[in-house]
Formats: sequence, C-alpha cells, structure tokens
Amino acid sequence: MRISFLFTGLLLAAFAWGQTKSATPAPTVTTPAPATASPADAAHAAAAASAAAAASVPADTVVLTIGNEKITKGEFEQIFQQVVSQMPPERRGAADSPQAKRQLAEQLAELKALAQEARRLKIDQTPEAKTQMAMREDQLIAGLLFQQISKETKPSPADLQAYYDGHKNEWETVSARHILIRMKGSPVGLRAGEKDLTDEEALAKAKDLRAKIVAGGDFAALAKAESDDVGSGANGGSLGEFTRGRMVPPFDEAAFTLKVNEVSEPVKTQFGYHIIQVTKHDTKKMDDVKNEIADKVGPEMAQKSVEAIRDKASITFDQSYFGK
Repeated sequence: MRISFLFTGLLLAAFAWGQTKSATPAPTVTTPAPATASPADAAHAAAAASAAAAASVPADTVVLTIGNEKITKGEFEQIFQQVVSQMPPERRGAADSPQAKRQLAEQLAELKALAQEARRLKIDQTPEAKTQMAMREDQLIAGLLFQQISKETKPSPADLQAYYDGHKNEWETVSARHILIRMKGSPVGLRAGEKDLTDEEALAKAKDLRAKIVAGGDFAALAKAESDDVGSGANGGSLGEFTRGRMVPPFDEAAFTLKVNEVSEPVKTQFGYHIIQVTKHDTKKMDDVKNEIADKVGPEMAQKSVEAIRDKASITFDQSYFGK
C-alpha cells in the first residue's frame, strides 16, 4: 500500500527545488575562529554555534509567523522531521542543518501565504477544492492507519517457523561446477580455433567428457581445457554457491536434484550442453534466515489486516453504472 502525505510531500518537493535553484548559498552567521583555523573549521564552528543557539530556544516559542498564523519551534521541528524522513537516506545528513531549516521555513511560509490568500478568495469552498481535500484527508488518515498496523503487526515465532517449514526450498543452496559445450545458435561465443558444433556433435562431445569424468578424469582440468564457459572454466568450472531460481530452469532443476558429487547426464539449455557436478547441497537454518522471513511475513500480515478491514465494510457497487 502506498502512503501519501500531501502536505509534507509538497514541502519536500518545494524544499528540494529551493535547494537546486539557488546557485548562491544563503548568508550564514559566522563566529570568530583562530587565525590558524581552516575555512572548513570555521564553517563547522559556525554551524555548531548556530545549532546550539537553536537548541536553547523553548519548544513553545513562536519561531515563524505568516499573517495571523503562528508556528512554534515544536510544531516546526515536527514538520521538519516529517519532511526529512521522506528524503533519501544519503541526503538526510546534509538537510539537518540551520541553513536547511531556514530554507524549509521560507518554503513553508510561501505555501502558507498562498493558502491564506486562497481561503480569502474562498477557493477552499469550491466543489472542486472540497472534493480534492476530502480525498487527500482520506489518503492521509488511511496511510497513518496502515503505518500503525504495520508497527503493531509482529510475526510470532510460530509464524516464522510455519513460513520456514512451508518454504524450505527457498533457503536451499548448492555449490556446483560445470562444463559447457556450446552448439550452433548458442549465444555463447566460439573460442578461438574452435569448430562450430552441430547439436548432435555437441551432445556427443558432452557425453564423452562425462564418461571421462566418471572413469576418474579430473573435472577441473577438463573444464579448463574444454568448457566453452571460459569464465567458470578458468576456475575449474566452479559457479560458486547459488539459490533456487538463479540459473536457467533446466540447469536449476538438475543442480537441485543431483546428489553431492554426482555427475549429471548432459543437460541442454539455450547455451549448449552442461555437465554438472554439485559439490555441496545445504539448507540454511531457521536462525540464519528468521530476520529475512520477518521482512516477508510482516508486510503480508499487515496487508491481510487491510483486506479484513475492507471486507467487513459494507460496500455496494451500482452495476448499472460500473457493470458486473
């Protein structure tokens, strides 16, 4: 569910625009610095002094007045934190400064001044305005309700265990290596001096390599010499560890079906024929993935709560208008 905060959204957009449109920094109050201090040290000292002065202002002090509307420090700080919380994490540090607060205050003052003039002209009394304000109010309080539901919805240990037991294959991993023999039409490029094999020739070569490995041949050495997957071939055919769904379906199915150290029959994909050997097959333990499960189960449970609220509401659609 997407949460919409119209008021802070407008401020956030205005704030971001104000930061980018001004090429000249706003004036700042500086404090004397030692003769040996660098410009960066002086700027840091000035910012620290300004922040300390702001912190000493009582929360109920009126810090901004627009017409007859007054905003206290506490109210402004709440608005400021709301705006900052919606900014990308990498921008929040730079935004939390006296200069940023002043810039936001200027944008807020402009917004409030326009709103006051709109009310004086009774624009807020028009049918269009009333419809939009009612919709936005619904969006706001519905969003706040969803936030509350999300915070209060905490999966129990039993919920986590049930999800783990029902989705164990999601936590399976294998470590495998392979030898690829490409055929005509493969997206894998030909190696220098290599013949472009037909499908039948590629399959025959793959079967021959498998027979050599089963008879005791060195898988890694054969992969280095023969595999058309030159990336893994240089590493003895190793593909490392991977989970289900990471490989193309035929390869994936074979890898998760093979026993450890078993050598597969040639497995055909769009790339060619693969000889696969799984060197390790494991399933992550519940304790290792419980946080990941909670991240999946929590939102799902919250969404179910939303659906329950919707389902218990008395909702009727006029079929003559909406259709069946």
